[in-house]
Order: sequence, then C-alpha cells, then structure tokens
Amino acid sequence: MQLEDLRKDMVAAMKAKDKPRKEAISSLISAVKKAAIDAGCRDDIPEDMIGQVILKELKSVKEQIDTCPAEREELMAEYKFRYEVISQYAPKQLGAEEIRALLEEKFADVLATKNKGQIMKAVMAELKGKADGKLINQVVAELCK
Repeated sequence: MQLEDLRKDMVAAMKAKDKPRKEAISSLISAVKKAAIDAGCRDDIPEDMIGQVILKELKSVKEQIDTCPAEREELMAEYKFRYEVISQYAPKQLGAEEIRALLEEKFADVLATKNKGQIMKAVMAELKGKADGKLINQVVAELCK
C-alpha cells in the first residue's frame, strides 16, 4: 500500500461526495504522515510502516466498537463503517494454521526449547505486521504444551 493510493481513494470519495469514507481515509493518511514524521522519514515512507499504521488504526477502531454503548446506535454505525473502510487497506494477516506452519518450518530449533519467552522474542521480529500478536501468542502457547 502506498500513500499515493490512499490519496487517490480520498479524492475519489470527495468527488463522489462520500463524506464518511473520505473522513476515514483522511484519518488514515494523517496517521501515516504523523508516524513518518516521528520516524524521521517524512518524504520516503516505507510500505511496511504504512501497513503497521493501518493495522494500528484498525485496532483502535475495533476498540471503539467494543467500548461503544449499545444505545449509541448512530455512533456504533459510524465506527463499523470506519472499520470496514480501514480493513480494505489493511495488509492480509496470517491465520493460525499459517502461523503454526511457519513456526514449525523456520523456528523448529527455538520451539524445541519449549521456552515461550524465547520463542515469542524470536518469532515477533519475523511476524510483526503479518499476524495478530494475540493469535501468535495462542499458537506458541499450544506448541509449548
């Protein structure tokens, strides 16, 4: 995903007068720019950084959905729409079986120790941004039994 792709989609939403979609994409662009400035790469933003920012925004919107009171239906609908828009741009995440296969293939020597802390330390560097941390933790816990 490139920042330019997000900008093009935002312009298309503006032309279509789709304000909620435009605002969701605009918030993504802002978050990516802020992360790039913080990292010191304002002009040349790496794709993996964009993916990580999108996943972080997706997670925060998911938390908003989870904590929204049930009686606030219009707010819930807005959060769900933002979640759908942002999830279209999120990089594909690995599933539990894919994680298990990758762990058994690449990290067999670390898995043999059955030390969950060491396994997580080795694995998270490889899988950061490719899979959900909670899911990785569950798979590692199963393999350590």
